[in-house]
Amino acid sequence: MGGFGSGRPNGSGRPKAESCRSLDVNRLHHEGCLRAGWYGIWQWMRDGERVAWINLLAAFDHLDLTYRVRIGGGDWEDISESVRIVHAGCSYGGARPYFICPGVVKGRVCGRRVTRLYVPGRYFVCRHCNRLSYASQSEGGLDRILRRANKMRQRLGGDPGMASSFPMRPKGMWQRTYERLRRRTVGIETCASEAMGRHIGKLKVRIAATNRKRSFCR
Repeated sequence: MGGFGSGRPNGSGRPKAESCRSLDVNRLHHEGCLRAGWYGIWQWMRDGERVAWINLLAAFDHLDLTYRVRIGGGDWEDISESVRIVHAGCSYGGARPYFICPGVVKGRVCGRRVTRLYVPGRYFVCRHCNRLSYASQSEGGLDRILRRANKMRQRLGGDPGMASSFPMRPKGMWQRTYERLRRRTVGIETCASEAMGRHIGKLKVRIAATNRKRSFCR
């Protein structure tokens, strides 16, 4: 069985969902891990190395999880958890799976229908039970602009960040689609650069004003 580290992430405010390991029901379904009778390991990688893993056993209406955790540097604990799965019909036919959150808060079972479960502590439960927020909820306007641009760069197979070279057109993508995404990304990054320049200009004015005030007081 795999092991998880301890506790919630450090930092002010509510912990972020992006910083916690999670199970995505859609990805598990796509990988065939929800077929009744399927048994195997689900793992998390970092820099090409496995850092955590759990055992999964799938049934038609639930998924059994077995893993180990260590909270606050204490002893390792063996955890067994069963998560119910339901299938809801789609508008154009077929059905998609959802987890039913097994979390219990103040004596009440959560029971929310969700696509992701998170494990910052002992058990995989939903974002609400873990009191997690998304990183985007604490972003400023400039952060949101840059995140949009980075998502488009990554969609094209490139690296995030304006300092990175712009990615080439992916194989199989229409040239007009690529040009549309490139123009949109460049436009967003231009706006971000201008906003950053204005912000730096305001900071310089404030610093200069503070220095003048200090000189006058002397």
